[in-house]
Amino acid sequence: MAKRTVIEIPGLAHGVPIPNGAKIGNVIFSSAISGKNTETGKLPPDPDEQAEVMFHNLRKFMELAGGTPENIGKMTVFLRDEKYRDSINKAWLKMFPDEHNRPARHAVKADLRGEVLFQIEVMAVL
Repeated sequence: MAKRTVIEIPGLAHGVPIPNGAKIGNVIFSSAISGKNTETGKLPPDPDEQAEVMFHNLRKFMELAGGTPENIGKMTVFLRDEKYRDSINKAWLKMFPDEHNRPARHAVKADLRGEVLFQIEVMAVL
């Protein structure tokens, strides 16, 4: 079996002993990825901006794992409130503009910590 490799996004540490993700062989698993700005350490208060930063963080995560968003097979979105779907969808369509080439996606309402409005988890294959 292939050895597990930890993936860490600089500036996006969870603050607990949990990595941003892991890679085993050619399979990538993320922990929760939020819209926290990795330079300031803060979450933008605007939902659209927080979604943009979150998808930027996702792109960085995939790059560090050795892939791109094209390698994502499934994404789970955790929403503080259903009203944030529009913000997620705007950023989603920018990252995945081709309606015939998008990963599977599921969204669930969740009790998220602090000022996090939403977060994502992905599974990808290189």
